[in-house]
Amino acid sequence: MLNDTSIYIEVFCLIFVFMCCWFVVAQWLQDNSIVDIAWGLGFVSICAWLLWHYQSSFSYRVLSVVTFLWGFRLSIYILIRRLSSKREDWRYENWRKQWGRRHRLMAFLRVFMLQGFFMFIIALPLMQVRGGVEAFTLVQYTALASFAFGFLWESIADWQLFQFKSKPENKGKILQKGLWAYSRHPNYFGEIVIWWSIFLLAIPQGNWWLSICSPITITLVLIKISEPMLEAKMRQNAAFRAYVQQTNAFIPKLF
Repeated sequence: MLNDTSIYIEVFCLIFVFMCCWFVVAQWLQDNSIVDIAWGLGFVSICAWLLWHYQSSFSYRVLSVVTFLWGFRLSIYILIRRLSSKREDWRYENWRKQWGRRHRLMAFLRVFMLQGFFMFIIALPLMQVRGGVEAFTLVQYTALASFAFGFLWESIADWQLFQFKSKPENKGKILQKGLWAYSRHPNYFGEIVIWWSIFLLAIPQGNWWLSICSPITITLVLIKISEPMLEAKMRQNAAFRAYVQQTNAFIPKLF
């Protein structure tokens, strides 16, 4: 039985309104890729709403802080990347062309509402606001350490990729230095570590059997959807095919 059904309903409604607002802005800008900027801010909004409306333990406030750090950093990074490119992300641009006259309806359902659905599932640990303890356990200290590792790993990988792509002479080339020498998607690896860490941090809040849907979902989405989508475009590059042969997709190959 759920801890408090009203919390889940509130978050569901919050996400729906949040995504509808971003959809309107996207149509005005003619850029559906701004949903990626909204992604991190959505989780920040969920935590802020729950902290404002419910009494929360010290452990939940810590959980909220790490979520704020992750969400703001990711959204700011994607905003900077979007401003530097000055165009809609190629994936969303291709979908717009494929959908033709129905592009607004399809964008609403398959971009904004679908991401809203995944946001709800992945945010499940954040909805366990009623439980928790004041004192930290070994599990939570371990979770904080793993979050710090994942956060730094993802942040450094994103920065290295941004620096690489900002240089015109690297157009058509494959980044194989820094963290990208150890795996093809170090930013995704960091993201996966972050959400398993958030799950561990949320265990004292209760309903761990529900919260575990969060890291499982983000892991499957990145492995089964995001990674194949990105690599399908790059496999035409001979250098990338060689890169695939010698580099793991996610887990860093250190030796």
